Amino acid sequence: MCARNGYDDAMEKDRDRQRQQESQEILRGVERDSGSFLTGSMSRAQDRLAAHFSARDAEGEDGAEKWGRRIGRALGLVAFAVLVLNLFTRWFF
Repeated sequence: MCARNGYDDAMEKDRDRQRQQESQEILRGVERDSGSFLTGSMSRAQDRLAAHFSARDAEGEDGAEKWGRRIGRALGLVAFAVLVLNLFTRWFF
């Protein structure tokens, strides 16, 4: 059997500490990068959805056209929700 001296134990503890620090830095980097990616993409998706339902993407200055798009898109959303509800519950059809 090989006896360990204090120097070997100290070196091993130092290597373990360095590996642990490196692992923690990698995990913090991954958390930071993934958090900013998801936050940014969710924010953009929310902005696009709000613009779609408020008819900001409609061309022209006609108020009736904008309100018609808003109402049509809202009714489309309601119809989609009813169809999804029906798919899972077989409640309506």
